[in-house]
Amino acid sequence: MGDGVSEICLVVGAGPGIGRAVGMAFANAGLDVALASRNPANLEPHCREIRRETGRSARAYAVEAGSGDSLQALFDTVGAEMGVPEVVVFNAAHAHRGRPTTVPVDQWLADFRLNVLGALTCAQIAAPGMRARGHGSILLTGGGFAHEPSALYASLSADKAALRSLTYSLAQELGGHGIHVATVTVYGLLQVGTHFDPEKIADEYVRLHQQTRGNFEIEVVYK
Repeated sequence: MGDGVSEICLVVGAGPGIGRAVGMAFANAGLDVALASRNPANLEPHCREIRRETGRSARAYAVEAGSGDSLQALFDTVGAEMGVPEVVVFNAAHAHRGRPTTVPVDQWLADFRLNVLGALTCAQIAAPGMRARGHGSILLTGGGFAHEPSALYASLSADKAALRSLTYSLAQELGGHGIHVATVTVYGLLQVGTHFDPEKIADEYVRLHQQTRGNFEIEVVYK
């Protein structure tokens, strides 16, 4: 910050919707953007759009968000090619329909590995460098199921509650080191042209990142 080097925003789970909108929002705020998903070829048109509309650098990367090795490789590659991220946004999620008594245990575990442990792994990778620099943001996409669980989406409900808890515990650990950990709890279905337009939601991530130490919000409930 303030050294003439472009800041980097890494979005893990940059699929259609919030992930891509967050990338554009941070580029508009002056950051270069790394977008990561299972299918990076699908992100190339959006990267070109970001470069064209904002003049910022934007690159697409492959990642399996439920794999610690894949996430570490992502951070290593982005760090080597673009720079160490100042902002890490975890937006990846598995969302499967299923009631508590019908979802196979293996599916519960697979969902938790991506939805929660993926976010934790990103924080564990990013935190040491951010702590050394004394600044940085780790922003996690939450959901209304964290507050009002749904039996039809039992696994996702449990995981969003766990992710919210993780956000608060990470904020307690890292906030004193100048690292802003926060969640945007999206309390509704995404729809372009409405209050739940991904572009409007994405602005909340930028706003959180721009908050100063001592004024960090931990959760934005977007409803």
